[in-house]
Amino acid sequence: MSLDQLKAFLARLQADEPLKQQVLAAATADDVAQIGLKLGFEFSGDELLRVSGKKFDRVTVHKNEIPGEYN
Repeated sequence: MSLDQLKAFLARLQADEPLKQQVLAAATADDVAQIGLKLGFEFSGDELLRVSGKKFDRVTVHKNEIPGEYN
């Protein structure tokens, strides 16, 4: 797992409001991982989902339950 990469992404997220809005608008964890990848952070949507409910500094990862979402 790329936990260090994920933590670095979350640290950037808390300091970058436009990035935060982009992540909040993402439909899936894989979409968030793609946003991170474009910025040089390598982690998967599955890795992001595994840390759901955990807090990293001032960012808490939450999985959104969207009816009809399948992967």
